[in-house]
Amino acid sequence: MSSADPPKGPQETSAELRAGLRKLVRDDSSSGWHFGARLRNYFLTGLVIVGPVTITLYFAWWFINVTDAWIKPFVPAAYLPDTYLPFPIPGFGLAVGLVALTLIGALAANLLGRTLISFGEQMLGGMPIVRNVYSALKQIFESVVSATGPGQTFQKVGLIEFPSKGLWSIVFVTGETTGEIGRVMPGADGDLLTVFMPTGIVPPTGFVCFLPRKDVVFLDMTIEDAAKVIISAGMVTPESQAKLRELAEQSRRGKKNKGKPVPAA
Repeated sequence: MSSADPPKGPQETSAELRAGLRKLVRDDSSSGWHFGARLRNYFLTGLVIVGPVTITLYFAWWFINVTDAWIKPFVPAAYLPDTYLPFPIPGFGLAVGLVALTLIGALAANLLGRTLISFGEQMLGGMPIVRNVYSALKQIFESVVSATGPGQTFQKVGLIEFPSKGLWSIVFVTGETTGEIGRVMPGADGDLLTVFMPTGIVPPTGFVCFLPRKDVVFLDMTIEDAAKVIISAGMVTPESQAKLRELAEQSRRGKKNKGKPVPAA
């Protein structure tokens, strides 16, 4: 304040003091709010990182323990590492199961193995109830293995109008409809598709539908992206995944560029 300025009165000084206190309180509350928001973001980021890893490890550990409990009783004690070690080795039963399946597949590739398998199937075919269960399970496993094998291009994602006109649902195109269903379908002209429409509440369950190819709108979307849309109730979309990947790439580029000298103008 210069000497020419008139001295401030008590009221002006008190008003300035109150304004300064209000600004200080405002700044403190704002900084406290930002600190709380930052903590919340840190917590949610940690949850996103740790949650999927923890659940995946839990299911993997559960699968290994269940497989060991099924297979280890059939392995002689002389071949079990648990007999000689003071602690059990998790996953030994799973390894034995994988080796056994591989050997069975190799055995089925030669004449002796095919003969034994045919004999076993004939025995199962003579049992009234068992043969129906075995036939259905064999068809399911053959379909899954053939659908997931290399070179299969018929697995696509599409949309169909369901449950009413104007409402669309995501379906997985599993193949072309052949056999009796393809012959008796009216107005199909032999161009039928078999699709599986999963339910939103329990994705592994759903409806198997047979409909003309013209009623299926194919999407340029992978099976994995479509499954994420269904399981997340539409909250996770390929566009959001692409945006997250872009943000992660920008963050990585920013960390690489951090600390580099800025070129002079």
